[in-house]
Amino acid sequence: MNSSVIQYVEGRAIPVRGNDIDTDRIIPARYLRAITFEGLGEHAFEDDRKSNPDHPFDNPRYQGASVLIANDNFGCGSSREHAPQALMRWGIYAIVGESFAEIFLGNCTAMGVPCLTASTEDIVKIQDAAEADPQREMAVDLKEKKLIFGDIEVDLQIAEGNRLQLIEGAWDATGMLFEGRDAVRDIANKLPYVTGF
Repeated sequence: MNSSVIQYVEGRAIPVRGNDIDTDRIIPARYLRAITFEGLGEHAFEDDRKSNPDHPFDNPRYQGASVLIANDNFGCGSSREHAPQALMRWGIYAIVGESFAEIFLGNCTAMGVPCLTASTEDIVKIQDAAEADPQREMAVDLKEKKLIFGDIEVDLQIAEGNRLQLIEGAWDATGMLFEGRDAVRDIANKLPYVTGF
């Protein structure tokens, strides 16, 4: 299992407007009983979608989008990994917002889903452009920390540690352990509290 190098995410945008969208809204708590994350994508924003028939995740114009454009404090609330898992399994491969809850951001990074920030003014500009032309492709460049969307070019911010993990392919800690399992086994065999000697 190899971690993928993630330097560039390209795709169509889906704007989800609103501040403080918490993990309970991203994936309702009733889905936390799932033993695996399989199938969670179809339930992303399920309750919001039921109460708003024009929710972007139900709107045919945004089907197939891969870059979510969010507002302030996205992913706040509980620390459940189910929320970023649901978004990724729906088809989201990068999120650009005004700000993110810290644990949500960490969970996304650990799954290889970059979360980058931009100013409120730029986020609104991108959301407006995505609503005006949902078929337009955008590019999120992690190396240059830029978003390019037609004639819009926006500077992005991302913590340098997170950026390096993604662009160097070091974001998947479990995958890295599997890649180094022989070295882990060798060290474990030398430890007296593992071998019993």
